[in-house]
Formats: sequence, C-alpha cells, structure tokens
Amino acid sequence: MEIIKKFKFDAAHFLPSYHGKCENLHGHTYTLIVKVEGIVDTEGMLMDFAELKKIIKDNVIDIFDHHLLNDILPVPTAENISVYVWKKIYDLLNTERYHLSEVQIWETENNGCVYRGE
Repeated sequence: MEIIKKFKFDAAHFLPSYHGKCENLHGHTYTLIVKVEGIVDTEGMLMDFAELKKIIKDNVIDIFDHHLLNDILPVPTAENISVYVWKKIYDLLNTERYHLSEVQIWETENNGCVYRGE
C-alpha cells in the first residue's frame, strides 16, 4: 500500500551552468509529491497524513518556501532538488512499518522529476 501527499511552495532559482533563459533569476510555484509505502496499521492507516504533513513542512517547505534555492543548493535543478528532499526526509520516513518510496518535484505543470533513491 502507498499513500501520497502533495505540497506547494514558491521559490526562486537560477542555473549558473545552463545557457538559456533559465540561467537568469526566475521563480516557480513548485509542486512536491511524497509517496510512502508500507503496511496498514490496526487503525486502518499506513501513516497519519497530519504527521506526514508536519515532517515535510518542518524539513522541506519551511526551508524552500520564498527562498532563493541557490542559497541551499549550488545547482538547484529539479533533479538536484529531488535528491536533496529525499536525503532530508528519508530517515524520518523509514520505520519498521513504512518507508519513503518516491519524491516528485514539479517546476511547472509539465516539467518534473521523479526520484526513488537510486
């Protein structure tokens, strides 16, 4: 079984090694999707959505929202952001009953990245 929770945050970035319009400072309303896989407990839940929301808010959203991502990551591509998020929350979502299975970062409605801890 897998649960899914979606988050939004606004942030700016620029891509210093890229040659095109994205090398200039610009912003996105990012969508972050977190998937947790595991076994349903006796209450019928894999994980409380409120607990998942708090973990992501405290460890990701509060760090990224309305910030310049280049101050956090040298090259804040969707790929690098997804790996960063994975590393920030993996241990917090790894128990005997459930574990982090996937992180998605969407810069736009059409452009995103999926990371599964490869």
